[in-house]
Amino acid sequence: MLLHDTALVYGRYLRQSLRSRFALLFGVLMPLLYLLFFGPLLTDLPLGERGSSWQVLVPGLLLQLGLFGASFAGFSIIIEKGQGVVERMRVTPVSRLALLLGRVLRDATVFVFQAVLLVLAALAMGLRAPLAGVLIGFGFVALLSLSLASLSYALAMKLDTPQSFGPAINALTMPSMLLSGLMLPMTLGPAWLDILSHLMPFRYLVDAVRDAYVGSYATAPMLYGVLVAVGLTTLAVTVGTRVFRTAGA
Repeated sequence: MLLHDTALVYGRYLRQSLRSRFALLFGVLMPLLYLLFFGPLLTDLPLGERGSSWQVLVPGLLLQLGLFGASFAGFSIIIEKGQGVVERMRVTPVSRLALLLGRVLRDATVFVFQAVLLVLAALAMGLRAPLAGVLIGFGFVALLSLSLASLSYALAMKLDTPQSFGPAINALTMPSMLLSGLMLPMTLGPAWLDILSHLMPFRYLVDAVRDAYVGSYATAPMLYGVLVAVGLTTLAVTVGTRVFRTAGA
């Protein structure tokens, strides 16, 4: 029943996304602008990493896509609460876990699709990376989307207005982006900033994807990245499920 209910919820929200093609493509606009207007500035610069500047920038942009996109996924829950959709779902026998999983799986599908578009654009601009590394990058985008979307929905269930939700998300996402080295490796900065960045879980994800993009798979950063991504996803889905059950969503 859980699989059946999850498939129903997933199909419902995926159809909503497919009907809004403009929003589907607009979500990749910000990383694409970074790619087009910021990427060429890094060409031939000594970034202190293996591989080309594109192999440093693109993994960060992929995770930036998941970070900002999935973090704001909870806006839809606030809208649904205002329209009474959550109240109508409350009286159905659908599993509360399925209500969460269906949503976050839809989000992961959308962001992986947008990640594919971003990588295709990067290939046209000069990115060269092994296919296995690119696929591993998509896997990290999916896990990051699952975890952050779960936490975003959980937060949205506790709040009532977009005016309170937006600032809370901005306060969390901006420091995460700046301290995780998504745009540039943190090793380029002072030692204290590099040490501080290790407190951010996204730092381990971006280091792992950068290793994958240069063809290095059996490395310590890859191991740490996988462990952090899986652990964060497990914790986030657990928290999200508990909030959905107690809130009666």
